[in-house]
Amino acid sequence: MGEAGRQAREIVVDRSEGFGERLLGALLDRAHEMPPQLIAPLVAEEAATIGGRDVCVLLHDYGQRMLRPLPGRGLRVPEPCPIDRSVPGRAFLCMRVVEQPRADGVRLYLPLLDGCDEVGVLVLTLDAVDDDDRRLLRRLADVVAGLLVTKNNYTDQFVWARRAAPLSLAAEIQWGLLPPLAMTTPQVAVAGILEPAYDVAGDSFDYAINDSIMHVAVIDAMGHGLNAAMLASLAIGAYRHARRARTSLAEMYQLMDAAISGQFGPDQFVTAQMMRLDIDTGLLQWVNAGHPAALLIRGVRVVRALEGPGTLPVGFGGAVPQVSEQILRPGDRVLSFTDGVIEEHQPGGELFGEQRLRELAERAGQECAGLQDMVRSLSHSLMQARGGRTTDDAALFLMEWRGAPAGTAEA
Repeated sequence: MGEAGRQAREIVVDRSEGFGERLLGALLDRAHEMPPQLIAPLVAEEAATIGGRDVCVLLHDYGQRMLRPLPGRGLRVPEPCPIDRSVPGRAFLCMRVVEQPRADGVRLYLPLLDGCDEVGVLVLTLDAVDDDDRRLLRRLADVVAGLLVTKNNYTDQFVWARRAAPLSLAAEIQWGLLPPLAMTTPQVAVAGILEPAYDVAGDSFDYAINDSIMHVAVIDAMGHGLNAAMLASLAIGAYRHARRARTSLAEMYQLMDAAISGQFGPDQFVTAQMMRLDIDTGLLQWVNAGHPAALLIRGVRVVRALEGPGTLPVGFGGAVPQVSEQILRPGDRVLSFTDGVIEEHQPGGELFGEQRLRELAERAGQECAGLQDMVRSLSHSLMQARGGRTTDDAALFLMEWRGAPAGTAEA
């Protein structure tokens, strides 16, 4: 046997469990078939294993204004706290661990991230913290976030905890349609928000990343209330069906148009902006069906509206749409929005207008680091500028291209 063969036989693989692996492994093993109501006690027990105490899990509410406690045996249930101007809110907005020294130890606030979608914040106190604790707690928070998202699929308990007010039936339908509000990869990031969060009806968005293509749709169904929610549901369902059939943007419009007109007739419609971004090259393509033009943000400035030939709203049987194109630069952001953002006005007053939207978008871009923080801040600023009232739904969707992957030429 040669020297290489003898060395290979001498290699010993250490398969023993370290403390951190045992802790996280036990959490996963126990949670596998555990009913949702026992997840909170399980988190409290596992945190206590490493000396954690006064544990609480805070979930963001639908309007992304408050962090609300998840009740459960073993968990503290404090009063809801605002996301703005609070320590747990800082951990949530910055997506990083915040440590707060106190007389009885260190209070830690760990963002709960499922992928890059923020679920909330895990809070606990330790006597002292070292790098091993920090590493283990970050992994614990990731496991807890995954459990909350997975178990949420077959319980209402986490939904109850998140609600700061009752949802209308239309809003219930709309929130059930949505993908995660944010997603981040090394090449592309997206974030979206709906207003009014507890009474939204006709506005929605959807996205998916397939290989090197980022797919995005932002839609606005005519009308209000339950009928608008049903229109929006069909529009999103038809969009997903067409996307998963790997159709072109033009074919996608035609399939959605046939679905809406076939079900609701010629008197009801949906405006839509459908986009495809090649995340390897930065080539953005879009079809606009009666929708406001998206804004291109470069640095912190809105450089122009992404105008182009449009077609009739979905359901009106427009001509085969032309596809518009724009090459993005690394760091460019594209802000899509529904007309409820710019056409809002008080009775007898002026429309809110695109210029004011541009000004607020530039200010939010200067003040906010992340996409989710920016779109959230922008939405809340818009509501504040309108006196906290709206007569129409409003949706905002922000996408950022971060550049070509290593080893490829930049656009």
